[in-house]
Amino acid sequence: MVVIDHMHLPRMKTPFFLTSIFLLTGFYILPSVMIAVIGVLASLLLIPLALMLLPYFRELMSTARRHRPPIVGPISNQLIHFNKLYDYMTSLAENYPTYRFIRPTHSEIYTTDPVNIEYILKTNFSNYTKGEYNTYLMRDLFGNGIFTVDGMKWRHQRKLASLEFSTKVLRDFSTVIFKSNTAKLAKRISLLAADEKMMDLQDLLMKSTFDSIFKVGFGFDLDTLSGLDEASNRFMKAFDDSNGLVYWRFVDLLWKVKRYLNIGSEAVLKENIRIIDNFVYKLIRNKREQMEDGNIYKEDILSRFLMESKNDPQNMTDEYLRDISLSFVIAGKDTSANTLTWFFYKLCKDPLIQEKVAEELRAAIEFDHHISMDEFALKLTEDALDKMHYLHAALSETLRLYPAVPLNSKSAEKDDVLPDGLKIKKGDGVGYMSYPMGRMTYVWGEDAEEFRPERWLKNGVFQPESPFKFTAFQGGPRICLGKEFAYRQMKILAAFLVYYFKFKLADECKEATYRTMFTLHMDGGLQLNAFPRF
Repeated sequence: MVVIDHMHLPRMKTPFFLTSIFLLTGFYILPSVMIAVIGVLASLLLIPLALMLLPYFRELMSTARRHRPPIVGPISNQLIHFNKLYDYMTSLAENYPTYRFIRPTHSEIYTTDPVNIEYILKTNFSNYTKGEYNTYLMRDLFGNGIFTVDGMKWRHQRKLASLEFSTKVLRDFSTVIFKSNTAKLAKRISLLAADEKMMDLQDLLMKSTFDSIFKVGFGFDLDTLSGLDEASNRFMKAFDDSNGLVYWRFVDLLWKVKRYLNIGSEAVLKENIRIIDNFVYKLIRNKREQMEDGNIYKEDILSRFLMESKNDPQNMTDEYLRDISLSFVIAGKDTSANTLTWFFYKLCKDPLIQEKVAEELRAAIEFDHHISMDEFALKLTEDALDKMHYLHAALSETLRLYPAVPLNSKSAEKDDVLPDGLKIKKGDGVGYMSYPMGRMTYVWGEDAEEFRPERWLKNGVFQPESPFKFTAFQGGPRICLGKEFAYRQMKILAAFLVYYFKFKLADECKEATYRTMFTLHMDGGLQLNAFPRF
């Protein structure tokens, strides 16, 4: 049976020698049956291969392709390179700023051209939607959440979310929660550092940001950081694994068959979604009961959505609230935790940059090596955070090279022509590539692959880039509403940890790699040691 193990390519559970014995025995006892079985299995492999290759060769021979993005291969190439997909697509983008893969039903077009990206995300926004193809693959996990819908549902959620993120109440409430949970994280790291124990910082960051988004988003105190809250830890693992399993569908031509038969990766995904649904629906029921009892945090996002649902019970069902909730989880947990994981990895790779961040922190909060973590939280005001231009630049540089969402795909509603003159057909997938884009010399200059926070500074002051060049938060009407929310959380976490600790990789020779999924998780976590600064 085929399984997904940390989203590497599928591999057989049965050892090779046992398989060989089975085949030899079968041929000896029932040779005609074994030949028939092998014929059926070969057909099952050849049919999908033919479905992929025939459209590819047909498109190669088409005269119309001269006005279309250059073809780099059938979609099976993505399957072959799945474990290093973003690096593979980066190597292609070095030669072709816009290119396409051929699917049996349509082309998948990708671009790193900022002019094309502005056209897709802003100028002709209405023509480039999530599309039925993308939403169908993602719906089992994300349902009708804001990241998978278009039209009225998207506008409705966008309006609600926009109102929430613009309130001072949410900003102040979230800042208090970020500081409180970061102090818990810092104290946990302090204990590990005192015992000279190695830690997986990615795991700790994931748990800390998960606890924070649940308090901010839903008004509930979780304790995944301690490892004692079994239900929330099980939910988080199921959610992270489902992230990768759903992404696998984009290259797995047999995923529908596996879902129908409930085998392999689809069986695992189904069980994960059951865990996720049970957890979230229980959360919604508990919150509704709190509201009925009059015992409620009005600051949290779910409470406000539940109050809105009273005005529109037909549309804002528990299922719809579930989908909205999961969108906030992936936005609030993965974006910050993934970025901070790569941020600390790069600080370990360049201790000089780590010291520059620490020096800026000491200046911003008036250095006192006797200050407690609780006192530090009080000094970490909005004004102090605003002074941290180098930290902001270092986080932005991390997002440039390691964007939380490496690829973002949309679908063309009508035939179109991109600004570079390349033709798009109705139904084409059209995506922009944030991960490859950060490494393109024709976008960022000859030092594109160098981690250099100074590129964001002018006379020591942070200078933002166009969202169509720096695409980590999208651009146009779908630009991320939580951008400032995410930066605030990341700066608070980074400030706490860098102020109190020096970090060093457990294995300085090991190069970090990613898991291929919707968000840029570091494969195997970030193993390092922390040392007190004073």
